[in-house]
Amino acid sequence: MKKISWQEEIIVAGEYDVIVAGGGLSGVAAALSAARLGKKVLLLEKSTVLGGLATLGLINFWVPLCNGRGKQVIRGMAEELLRLSICRGFDTLPPEWKDGEPEAATDVRYVTQFSIGIFALELVKLLTDAGVTILYDALVSAPIMEGKHCSGLIIDSKSGRQCYLGKMIVDATGDCDIFLRAGAPTVDGGNYFTMTAQGVDLDHCRTALEKKNIFYAYIHPKGGPSTLHGHGHPEGMPRFFGASLEMVNDFLQKNQLLLYEKIKDQPRMERDIHYLPGMAQLRTTRHIRGKKPLTEADLYRHQPDSIGAICDFDRRDSLYEVPYGALVCEGFDNLITCGRSAAAEGWAWDVLRVIPPAVLTGQAAGIAAAQAADAGYDISALPLAPLQKALADTGVILHFDDAWVPEKKMSEEAPLAGHL
Repeated sequence: MKKISWQEEIIVAGEYDVIVAGGGLSGVAAALSAARLGKKVLLLEKSTVLGGLATLGLINFWVPLCNGRGKQVIRGMAEELLRLSICRGFDTLPPEWKDGEPEAATDVRYVTQFSIGIFALELVKLLTDAGVTILYDALVSAPIMEGKHCSGLIIDSKSGRQCYLGKMIVDATGDCDIFLRAGAPTVDGGNYFTMTAQGVDLDHCRTALEKKNIFYAYIHPKGGPSTLHGHGHPEGMPRFFGASLEMVNDFLQKNQLLLYEKIKDQPRMERDIHYLPGMAQLRTTRHIRGKKPLTEADLYRHQPDSIGAICDFDRRDSLYEVPYGALVCEGFDNLITCGRSAAAEGWAWDVLRVIPPAVLTGQAAGIAAAQAADAGYDISALPLAPLQKALADTGVILHFDDAWVPEKKMSEEAPLAGHL
């Protein structure tokens, strides 16, 4: 392979206490948490919209925050952002959860859909009000490494190549881009062939008028037909690990061309597709090889270094606690991750990567970054008691109640409900 060498001087455009790379919901949570602790925070986002897969990626669905029996498991910023997502747009929140946890047991789960555009606007207002500096259209090119210490990030933008220096760096790229280029150990994932767009048609508009609810106007045409568990994945087609230019383009173009074939002969005046995903709808691309990954064996297991209890969106009654070690790599003293690139194995990666746990890990990463910046700690060996207290003070449940564990425990062999 032909190579070239390149050397240049790069302008230092700013210095921050905490730099967050990636404006998905985990990155938003990290930036907001650090800013609320008085830190000078920069959020870098390669697109022009905050929210990541939840907005730009059209996955506008808060999966359950509860155990499926009426007990809320995930609290703190995950619930704060859920409520923000529906305060000025439509929702599909079940009546049982309109005012928080219901008094009586219920098998109705705490879920909702939301307006993509309105929520994205809510997020930028929320962060700017908190004092976070947001840079859209800013692609992180490389970390500036001194051994295992990251002194800053190089970005490419309309202003050319620039550098931002930071005490603490949060990798919320979703693909471990910072950790990978910093030389940290990472693990590639695999994704099934699927894509969902968003549009309207006349039949659904009529229904929306009858119900006086804009939610019913939407349609969700699909490219690839695979479910979350791989049902419908074309026979013989390799899974997409999704963390290379070639793989992402293969995934996107095959899905878009398939969707085109499905819609090309439909009556053109009776339907429209107004959103194609602005990013590849890949869920499990790459995660760090962290100090302590979340595993399927951690089901119903208390973690002394827990940053919060979470539930399984597919398996009712399944409970986990997220170890802080899932967010950090040994020896990388000022790098931390969150969201779908946190360390997890098997089905536990799917449990951890969805919106509510992603926000939880982002909240923890932002608080940890702020505390480490204040005290000069190695973030991979951060004292946990102050972090856990700060999370608990926001309502996060660190350890699930043993009374929530069913008499007949779930197992890996238990049937899945088939979320998608």
